[in-house]
Amino acid sequence: MLILGIWSSANAQITPGDSINWDRRKKVVIIGNSVAYSATMFGLYNLWYKDYPLTRFHFHNDNRDWYQMDKVGHAYSCYYEGVVGIDMMRWAGYSKRTSALIGGAYGFMIQGGVEVFDGFSEAWGASSGDIIANAIGSGLAIGQGLAWDEQRLWLKLSYQPTDFAAIRPELLGSGFVEELFKDYNGQTYWLSANIKSFMKEENSFPPWLNIAVGYGINGFVSSDDNVFERDGQTFDYTHIPQSRQLYLSPDIDLTRIKTNSKALKISLRLLNCLKFPMPGIAYDGRSRKLDFNLIQF
Repeated sequence: MLILGIWSSANAQITPGDSINWDRRKKVVIIGNSVAYSATMFGLYNLWYKDYPLTRFHFHNDNRDWYQMDKVGHAYSCYYEGVVGIDMMRWAGYSKRTSALIGGAYGFMIQGGVEVFDGFSEAWGASSGDIIANAIGSGLAIGQGLAWDEQRLWLKLSYQPTDFAAIRPELLGSGFVEELFKDYNGQTYWLSANIKSFMKEENSFPPWLNIAVGYGINGFVSSDDNVFERDGQTFDYTHIPQSRQLYLSPDIDLTRIKTNSKALKISLRLLNCLKFPMPGIAYDGRSRKLDFNLIQF
């Protein structure tokens, strides 16, 4: 909530003649984020890790699970935490370079704390794949901040419910909200590129029109082989084919829609993390079939 509050202020228009107390803004960002980070790590440890035994720091190899969809999710989270961090640093008056390097690394620092907890917990273990994905997400935010002082390539998410959650609700969620976060079968992660921002000459091309490439999976009721246990009974769903899926679809960059409303501008920026439903082409890696979808979620 603190991050979103500062982010909203960070996107407010500053008009010539405004008197800005930059030192005060820097203190708000530094102290506010220090308190928020410490409170988050303290709360996370007590709510999630406290009741599990500790051990030496170790790694757990989960890089083959879910066809790496969870790794893409890590990159997505770190990317947006980095985008928020950059906006906050710029709001506080830091330079383009400092904002990109420090603010863009917010996600890596936040998720890095989770990896440390995992590494010392006997029940889990740090994941090299998670760390790499975190670095990719943060790097995407940092790189664009340094190169263009704006985000031209956005990571986005779309979702549609599937039938797989009903098979294993304890893992894939029960109800829309849980399934949105837990059912990887229904998620699609997109890399959405703004076309006009890469054009050199002035032209009439729509500044809000993007082209997006998506990645998803299908057929998973466990993280690996679709065999699992519940209440002492073994369930075998290996007859369900698992596959990777690729997508291509137009998209809309909501941050490039011009408006004089501060509230609408902030809302559009927050909603830009979601892929706008538009026609698309889907490719299934197992069947090697192409399908056209009138509305691609």
